[in-house]
Amino acid sequence: MACPLLVSLTARADQPVTLSPAKTAATAGLVDIRTLVPDIAEDIKYAGHDNFVGAPVDGYLAPKCLLKRPVAEALARVEHDLRKQHQRLKLWDCYRPARAVAHFVRWAHDLSDTHTRAEHYPRLDKRVLLGDYIAPISGHSRGGTADLTMEQCNAQGSHCRELDMGTHFDFFDVRAHTEAPDVTPAQHANRLRLRTAMEREGFRNYPLEWWHYTWADEPTPNTIYDVPVK
Repeated sequence: MACPLLVSLTARADQPVTLSPAKTAATAGLVDIRTLVPDIAEDIKYAGHDNFVGAPVDGYLAPKCLLKRPVAEALARVEHDLRKQHQRLKLWDCYRPARAVAHFVRWAHDLSDTHTRAEHYPRLDKRVLLGDYIAPISGHSRGGTADLTMEQCNAQGSHCRELDMGTHFDFFDVRAHTEAPDVTPAQHANRLRLRTAMEREGFRNYPLEWWHYTWADEPTPNTIYDVPVK
């Protein structure tokens, strides 16, 4: 996750992170995944109230999935491959403006606001969320990362349902680790099915979050963006 105007921290290979001056998605090279897969399933959590902050997040003016074009194209290939097995992806978050990450950091510092604890971090003190779960720079702000799950559909490709992964999205707990030992064998197998499908197109999983995938060959690995999602 990333704060706006932070240029001194590092992203990958100890290279300085820079904030792009881009003001629009087009100038940032971000495209809507639905220009490639018009009917991909989406539930963009940070555009509404159903998230760990409990409110729409700064920078999300519309429930859209934006990504750098090569990343969107790779994700579209994952989706098309899955449909051959009557499966689909469901997207929860993609590109994330730097101002949204700053919103998360402010929320994490407000220790009086714990109204989402029961659902999102029941076994953790809010003070420990900064770090592994909420950081001042996010790969999402580079446009190369997506949070998602997998659905199983009927033979007609309709009536899809999410696979049981053992936790919901943004569950801050060791049970959300991709290789968590305290999920059922079926839940673990579903996580591996998702990981296998994503890895075939060059995406890599963040081990602490089974839903979090970054394209390995990011177009701008040391540049973050702050254009709004709209």
